[in-house]
Amino acid sequence: QICREPLCAVARRGAIGYHPAPLPRLRGRAAIPWTILLDEKITAGSLFWLAPGVDAGPILLQRFFHVAPDETAASLYAGHMRVLDRLVREAVPLLASGRPPREPQDERHATWAAKRTPADGRIDWTRSAQAVWRLVRAVGRPYPGAFTSWQGRRLILWQAAPWPQGGARHAAMPGQVVARDATGFAVRCGDGQDLWVEAFAWAEAGSDAPPRLHARLGEG
Repeated sequence: QICREPLCAVARRGAIGYHPAPLPRLRGRAAIPWTILLDEKITAGSLFWLAPGVDAGPILLQRFFHVAPDETAASLYAGHMRVLDRLVREAVPLLASGRPPREPQDERHATWAAKRTPADGRIDWTRSAQAVWRLVRAVGRPYPGAFTSWQGRRLILWQAAPWPQGGARHAAMPGQVVARDATGFAVRCGDGQDLWVEAFAWAEAGSDAPPRLHARLGEG
């Protein structure tokens, strides 16, 4: 949430916020999904002094950590909560000392993350398998999820992983289901590679079965 001037004015010695990104990088909205979508290798939790502008105040404390190759929105959120716990414990004695850090952000390195909406979770199957996988991981729980459609029904993909068993062994169009069994189904992506969908749900009530073999997702 963006804290406006009336709220900040209540704290006579300054108000402190937490941002789940290595400020000044990725100021703004949806920093956790954007971290995954941009394939960031390292991120940070930032405690900063609230000031005019979006996430632009001086840094109080910052802690960097690695982003796993299979990071999801849920696991990255949990990682930030662990970092926030440590930062608060470190910040309290600094604040009590009366001389807490106020490191100005370097505007030369500032970047901004745009707002995202549930509609941005729509899957474009013409993109690479890695790009679609990043989207599934970035907008999964606690967010609304990546989605596609089949026969007029919305299909939400909660969990997926690269499926190297397919590739050159299956001739298919982007979005086409090339394999399925009791554990899930595989979908062809635009680069000729496949994703295995491990967890999914239909948005509307009805069958819990996966789409049929050779169905073309994203159409209708």
